[in-house]
Amino acid sequence: MPKRLTLFAGHYGSGKTNIAVNYAIHLKDEGYPVVIADLDIVNPYFRTKDSEEELKAKGIELLCSPYAGSNLDIPSLPQEMYRAVQDKNTYAVMDIGGDDAGAVALGRFAPFINEEDNFDMIFVVNFYRPLTRTAEEALSVMREVEAVSHLKFTAIMNNSNLGEDTVAEDIISTDAEAKKLSEISGLPLINTSVRKDLVIALEEKIDNIFPLSLQNKII
Repeated sequence: MPKRLTLFAGHYGSGKTNIAVNYAIHLKDEGYPVVIADLDIVNPYFRTKDSEEELKAKGIELLCSPYAGSNLDIPSLPQEMYRAVQDKNTYAVMDIGGDDAGAVALGRFAPFINEEDNFDMIFVVNFYRPLTRTAEEALSVMREVEAVSHLKFTAIMNNSNLGEDTVAEDIISTDAEAKKLSEISGLPLINTSVRKDLVIALEEKIDNIFPLSLQNKII
């Protein structure tokens, strides 16, 4: 059974928003009542709001800044965001802003999250991003996020990809680094995300695949 709260955090461009949207849909398909909260207030390129129509069609409520999807870059979070951590009748998926700067917003919810103690905080790593090319660099980002958010990561997800240009070998070549990050951090590598059309090519080469649909960017 999943934890009531699932938080996804990582470096800018790690793909955590795409993961969060896919995971929320996965939970809903499993029969859980789901809300998804967008705490990414650090001028992101991809927003959870970009998938609002798809989420709505699935019956998943989106909690986000009223400025999400606009041209305004205002670090604002609505009061209703607290429902994600206080409403025990829902399973909440939370998309956390990039790096320690983005995790500042998460810090205000940490007392509620720690008190309930029914959460997973998953570090989403993309080894093709400039500042997380090695396990050691990724670990440094992890520790920065933990320090600012006042929460500890519980697991790792390897989301190494090159977007639509990703081929199977791109994922295979990062598996060893992901396992190294697991070893030096002491956290389990719970999944490797794989674009759905690549799953068949990788299912015998990569453990614990999480099939992924790419999020559409609304311009």
